[in-house]
Amino acid sequence: MALISVSDLSMSFGGPLLLDRVSFQIEEGQRVCIVGRNGEGKSTLLRLLSGDLEPDSGRVSRATGLRVARLSQKVPEDLHGTVHEIATEGLGEAGRLIADYHRASREVAHGADPTGLAEIGQALSEHGGWETLQNIDTAISRLGLDPEARFEELSGGLKRRALLARALAGDPDVLLLDEPTNHLDIDSIAWLEEFVLRRVRTLVFITHDRMFLRRIATRIIELDRGRLADWSCDYDTFLARKEALLEAEEKNWAEFDKKLAREEAWIRQGIKARRTRNEGRVRALKRLREERRARRERLGTSKIVVQDASPSGKIVAEAVGVSFAYDERTIFRDLDLTIMRGDKVGLIGPNGAGKTTLIQVLLGRLAPSTGTVKLGTRLEVAYFDQHREQLDPAKTVRESIADGNDTVTVNGEPRHVMGYLKDFLFPPERAMSPVGVLSGGERNRLLLARLFTRPSNVLVMDEPTNDLDAETLELLEERLMEYSGTVLVVSHDRAFLNNVVTSTIAFEADGRVAAYVGGYDDWLRQRPVPAAPAEGRERTKNSDLANAEPGKGGQQAEANRIRPRKLSFKEQRELDELRAELGELPSRIEALEADIEAAHARLSDPDLYRQSSDIVATAQNRLTELEAAHAETFARWEAVETRLAELDATN
Repeated sequence: MALISVSDLSMSFGGPLLLDRVSFQIEEGQRVCIVGRNGEGKSTLLRLLSGDLEPDSGRVSRATGLRVARLSQKVPEDLHGTVHEIATEGLGEAGRLIADYHRASREVAHGADPTGLAEIGQALSEHGGWETLQNIDTAISRLGLDPEARFEELSGGLKRRALLARALAGDPDVLLLDEPTNHLDIDSIAWLEEFVLRRVRTLVFITHDRMFLRRIATRIIELDRGRLADWSCDYDTFLARKEALLEAEEKNWAEFDKKLAREEAWIRQGIKARRTRNEGRVRALKRLREERRARRERLGTSKIVVQDASPSGKIVAEAVGVSFAYDERTIFRDLDLTIMRGDKVGLIGPNGAGKTTLIQVLLGRLAPSTGTVKLGTRLEVAYFDQHREQLDPAKTVRESIADGNDTVTVNGEPRHVMGYLKDFLFPPERAMSPVGVLSGGERNRLLLARLFTRPSNVLVMDEPTNDLDAETLELLEERLMEYSGTVLVVSHDRAFLNNVVTSTIAFEADGRVAAYVGGYDDWLRQRPVPAAPAEGRERTKNSDLANAEPGKGGQQAEANRIRPRKLSFKEQRELDELRAELGELPSRIEALEADIEAAHARLSDPDLYRQSSDIVATAQNRLTELEAAHAETFARWEAVETRLAELDATN
């Protein structure tokens, strides 16, 4: 039985229909990705599915008792409180009691009288809130959040996790996610992928992250000019089939237009074309005209032009022994780096690690705490701002581009601002709209249009891919690859990094900042992997042989590269032990998760808090120990898989 059924759904906001009599069903266990160009109505469809928006016509039917939760695309700016308080919002009286119980539990843990806690627990039982409390605590724990942290002080990625915890608080049957990877760092995106695959039963989501889409989606629903197409295939197959469908559509339209042109020429012949025996042909021509008027042309592709300034010096920036600290916190240290003209450098790392700070230091806008930064000559820098601070929401789109002027200069030639905006898919009526009403994708396109009105030889782009549709994103990739200047880009879009950058600066888990050749996948292959000392010495020995000069072991090193060596007895024994351990780890993780569930249930029992504070503290410490063991076991699983891959490659 379908969990959600959509029948003849239509929706419009005054313009063309965003949804034109669309129908489909969501079955249990499906992971459905909604794709389409910016402004096609994807977010609107999610709001309709959740019941937060009523359609103009048609209906959305939900299974009896269905629990639906939605994570919106944007982080609300007016949310205040702790993570736990945010997670309980929207749960009514049960939510208020849960928040009171959480606060009282903290006070009892610090020695307060447990009488008040027992009274709250009794009220919570009457409202059936114990199961909800356990779901909230479990979600916060598994999302790696501090329940006492202030929401307004969190990074963008942690705020998204907190809102996800709120979405999961009621253990929904269907989870709706709108751009879930926006503002998440790479580690958080990888965690979210694993969480969805392991924990979420039924999912409907929108994403621009092509790697996330490829891994998660089992079904694709496309919105195109108000109509819906349902594709039960993977993303790459969808792209191939979609291209073939568009080619067929263009061919059919071309044939239709030729036929219409012939009939129009015939009707212009005069009175003989309107004789009685030709009345049927005239009626057919009227139907052709009506069909042509009703046709909705596909939204075109942005015409992005990146203007090159005169070349910069050969060296753009050179850092020697550079460190930077802020409020006694070291952001990075001992960095030696040279950026040459034409380099395309990607910066990756956790949110808050200091990627934007590093760019400011490399551009000379922040002075390093130690070391020196030498800038090249003739630098013309254009900066793409992650937080859209360059856009005034009260100004119109047109004013944001030209500051009230009628023309902009592109490659030395004047262009009317309205024609320039049309290249970035802003029709005249949209060009006169305030920036504040634009969608996320439209704001990003506007910022790109503004950025590319001036020549540059250094492009700095801080999260340029958020909210861009696939076509615009791919075109941006092409233009950046063709760009003759230097590019510094901060991005968590793994496919974008693979396609654009030639080198990567990574903020590693151990606090180091290191440079690597290539994009994201290349960084994964090159980054350090923890290994036992003996194996590390063996690898170093082989590396020394491989780099030996001719006559000093070079021929043997070449043989080592061509012919894999046989595992030693010790390595073979290690391989067998790791394979055995890998088989045991899943059951160990399941046992820990069961213990964690039991610990949560114990802490949710109001009778516990009628006992001494020492017993309560012991129960809380037990949960902390179990969660730490759970995290360590997962880390061990990853380390075992990595080491097995190394040994298999050697063998």
